[in-house]
This record gives sequence, structure tokens and C-alpha cells, in this order.
Amino acid sequence: MKAVHFGAGNIGRGFIGKLLSDANVAVTFADVDAPLVDQLSHDQSYKVKVVGSQCQIDTVTHVTAVNSASQDVIDRIVKTDLVTTAVGPNILDIIAKTIATGLSQRFDAGNLKPLNIIACENMVRGTTHLKNEVYKHLDETYHQRADVLVGFVDSAVDRIVPPSEAANDPLEVTVESFSEWIVDKQQFKGDIPAIEGMETTENLMAFVERKLFTLNTGHIMTAYLGALKGHETVRDAIEDQDIRKQVKAAMQESGEVLIRRYGFDRDMHNAYIEKILGRFANPHLRDDIDRVGRQPIRKLGENDRLIKPLLGTIEYGSSNSTLLKGIAAALIYTNETDPQAIELQASLTEHGVRPTLAHYTGLAQDSAEAKQIEALYLQLR
Repeated sequence: MKAVHFGAGNIGRGFIGKLLSDANVAVTFADVDAPLVDQLSHDQSYKVKVVGSQCQIDTVTHVTAVNSASQDVIDRIVKTDLVTTAVGPNILDIIAKTIATGLSQRFDAGNLKPLNIIACENMVRGTTHLKNEVYKHLDETYHQRADVLVGFVDSAVDRIVPPSEAANDPLEVTVESFSEWIVDKQQFKGDIPAIEGMETTENLMAFVERKLFTLNTGHIMTAYLGALKGHETVRDAIEDQDIRKQVKAAMQESGEVLIRRYGFDRDMHNAYIEKILGRFANPHLRDDIDRVGRQPIRKLGENDRLIKPLLGTIEYGSSNSTLLKGIAAALIYTNETDPQAIELQASLTEHGVRPTLAHYTGLAQDSAEAKQIEALYLQLR
């Protein structure tokens, strides 16, 4: 089995690429980073440091790489069995045209085998979004064939992959031992590939929101509350017992939404929260707060990790005081190297808290939640 994987960065190599290779899938990475592509295609292997209660170094083999802006990646799509991505939500729109070209040439070449495409991104229904973008670039004469032969499979992914510390080996990547890759089994075309570590479900949104409302919400709460107190890493912040207590409370608030919406078992979900807290405290991972906290505008979006669970608490009339504090902390976050953080601070200076909230989050200026966030913002500054 062959796969083309867009994105040869740390997440691509350390998470999806590793799982595919471990399942004896021949992986071709596609990326625009020429030195990275050259080294991957030359070495055809790299090391992954897996850290949990213990550390081990695995070697991923039988991989290669091509430039994602070249004809080479089109040629690979023509013949591949699977396409996956780990490029970040903003890049999906860019690679959509390449995938569309690959599909049209695949059909023209007479390849009528089913092809499944899975976007493994930190976004809700990322593959469905990618499909819509691909179809914009795919000539309408191919749409019906694509509907029959190409599965656009939504997924939920979860693995902490911090920047690598292996200065003498640019290909080595560090990952935590925990990983979760859940896919919507109803969206596959043809046989579902047997890949250990890839789980199928018929209720993907429950797991998409479980991850978003727990791992992502807890991670960003830890970062923004940690930044307020001057911590540099997620581990430093979560070992601050005051922050840990607040992060746990926020995940319980978002968890109440999940329990009511999807019927998750309360005790099992509380155990899941404790597992997440333990992952944040992993002594072998250095995850900088500025890496987790950057792009606050995206993370304050109405379908993202702070506002979406807040809207759920409003829907169900459940408590949300800690989530509100996390949103206030997000507004205070500063990072002079992050354009979104700079833009957010400029908006707060020019327009004030509630107009900025309305613009970026969709919360009404006169809502009780906006007023509470404003009060917390003034209190925390």
C-alpha cells in the first residue's frame, strides 16, 4: 500500500507518517521545504523519540519525499492508495489545487481504484473543508467520478508533538507516547485500510469535540494562564497547583457539555481529563507556552477550543466561570513575533474588549458572557 502525506514537519513525521510506516505503508512526504525534502529522499529514514513513562527511539524506514509544488507529487497521487495531510488548517486551501490536479490526471490515466483522503488537522471536519476546496479546482466533468471513487474521510487526531531538540539531526522528532487517530468509517470508499493506531467510528463528532473540548481547551487554558504568571512551558504551568486546578475546572465545564450532548460516561470522562493533565506534565516534553498560545485569533474562533465549549455551556445552562477566565487570559496574551497576537492587541487598544470579542468570537457585545469576560480582563491585567 502506498500513501502520499502532505506535510513533512514534526507532526507529519512523528505522528501520521510514523503510524503509516509502522503499518508497512510506503510513505511519500510532500513538502515545500527543499532541504527537508532532499534529506528525507536521501536518507529514506528518520528517528522518532517516543516519550512517556519511559523513553525509546524508533526508526521510521522506507519513506521518501517530493516537493509538493512539483509534478512529482501529482505523479504520486495518480498511483497512490491513500492521501493524508498534516499541514495546518490554513494550508489546506493551498494544497487543494494540487490534489485536484492529481485526481484529474489519475482519472485520465484510467486509474479507477478507490482513493481515500484524510486531513489530519486541528480543525472540525477538516477533510470536508478540503473536499469543498478540491472541488473548486476540479473540473465539473470529474465530479461524478470523484463522488464514486474518492473518499474524503474526516478525522480527529491527538498527539503532542513539540519542537524537536535534536540540533544535530534535523529529521529526528520527539512525540509523546499517547496518540489517537479516529476516522469516520462511513466516508471511506472501498476497503478501509488496516492501520494500527487508526480507529474507526460512526459518531466522529463526539470524538472531535471530546478532543477539542478537553485536550485543546486544557492546553490553551494552561498556556494563557501560565503566560499570566510568567511560566515558560506547559509543564511548568501545569505543575503550578493553582493553574492545574483552574485548567481541570475548565475541562470539567467543557466536559459537562460533552456528557449532555453525547452521553459520555461521567466517570470515564473525568478519568480522561486526569489523563490529559498527566500528559501536560510529561517531564520529557518541553512544550513552550508561546508555541501553544500563538495565533490567539484563530483559537478564539466560534468553532474553536474556547468559544465553542462556552457556547455549549450557554446552550445547556451549565457553569462556565473558568472558561470565561481563560478567554480573558487569551485577550491579555502578548507575543511580538505572532501577527495574530499583535492584531488582537491593536484591536483591544483601538476598540475595547467587548467590540473586539464580538468581532473575533461572535459573542454579542451586550451578552452577559461578554460583560463577564470584560470584567475578568480588567481584573487580570
